[in-house]
Amino acid sequence: MTEPTYLSKSAFAARLGRSPSYITWLKDNNRLVLSPNGKQVDVHATEALIRDTADPSKVAVAERHQQDRIQRDVYSQLSTQTEPTSTAAPSQVLTGDGKQPDFQKARALREHNMAKLAEIELGKAQGSLVAKQAVEIGAYNAGRLLRDQLFGPLPQLSHDLAAMTDPWLIEKHLTATFRRTLEEAERLSAADLDHAITTD
Repeated sequence: MTEPTYLSKSAFAARLGRSPSYITWLKDNNRLVLSPNGKQVDVHATEALIRDTADPSKVAVAERHQQDRIQRDVYSQLSTQTEPTSTAAPSQVLTGDGKQPDFQKARALREHNMAKLAEIELGKAQGSLVAKQAVEIGAYNAGRLLRDQLFGPLPQLSHDLAAMTDPWLIEKHLTATFRRTLEEAERLSAADLDHAITTD
C-alpha cells in the first residue's frame, strides 16, 4: 500500500496514535510541516522533523508510559506550551551519514549561542558596544561636516588675504581661521556622533 503524502491533521494524529492536541503542540513549536495550501500535513517531512528534533532522554519514558497515557486520554489535557512526554514518535532513525542526530551537541551549540547573545546585550547595556551602522553613519557625517567647514570660509578668506601683503599677518590669519574652523567641526562632529550612537 502506498504511503500517503498528505493527511489531514486529525488523520495524522491518528497515524501517530496521538490526540489532536499533540498536532497543535507540534505546530506551535515549529515541528509541523504543512502542504503548500496549508490545509494538510506533509507526512514524511513532519515525521522526519519530529525525529530530528526529538530529545533522546525522553524516549524510554515515552515507551514505558504510552499505554497508560492512551487509556487515561491525557493527551487532550496537555498544554500547548509544555512538551508532551513523548517527543520521539516515530522512533529514531539514522541521518544520511549513518549517525543518529546529535541532540546533546545541538543543545550545547544553542546554549553557547544564547550565552554570546546575552554577552552582546550586556555590552550594549553597559555602553561598551554600539551598533556598527550608527558608528558608520556618524563617521560619514563627521567627514562630510569637516569638508563643509573647511571649504565654507574660503570665499571670505580669499578677500581677506587679497588685501594683505605681510607674510606673517597672512600666516597668522590663516592659522586663526583654520583653528576656529577645525574646533567648530570637532564640536559638531562629537555631538553628531553621540546623537547617531544613542538614537535608535
